[in-house]
Amino acid sequence: NEYRHEQQDPAIAAVYPQGIHGQIASFLQTAGFTTRTATLDEPEHGLTDAVLNETDVLIWWGHIAHNEVDDSVVARIQQRVLKGMGLIVLHSGHMSKIFMRLMGTSCDLKWREADEQERIFVIDPTHDIVKGIPESFVLEKEEM
Repeated sequence: NEYRHEQQDPAIAAVYPQGIHGQIASFLQTAGFTTRTATLDEPEHGLTDAVLNETDVLIWWGHIAHNEVDDSVVARIQQRVLKGMGLIVLHSGHMSKIFMRLMGTSCDLKWREADEQERIFVIDPTHDIVKGIPESFVLEKEEM
């Protein structure tokens, strides 16, 4: 998590007193997963070689501070993903350096209105992240 909104906006801090990263980690821990968090202001953004080498799936949340992510950290994450680490990019992470690098495109998007559908496709159905998820599915008509 870049951990900017929670520090800058009291309303968001009230909803996420431990940060968005803390909320996500808490949910996953309740579901039985072992978690750790990393934020933008930590040394190496909390994503050292040692941390990444112990990570099965990295969940990336970003929105307003994509340009603050160090390119050397992005390269390190890219190498781990290419070697099999899972990556789940949330919310506005489509504009993150790591997502754009991995996708090889601008990753710009077209906003859709509430009456339009959004279809999600599973690219690698053999990956553990998508176990039990169909090849493609339509999201409900709400953005989030």
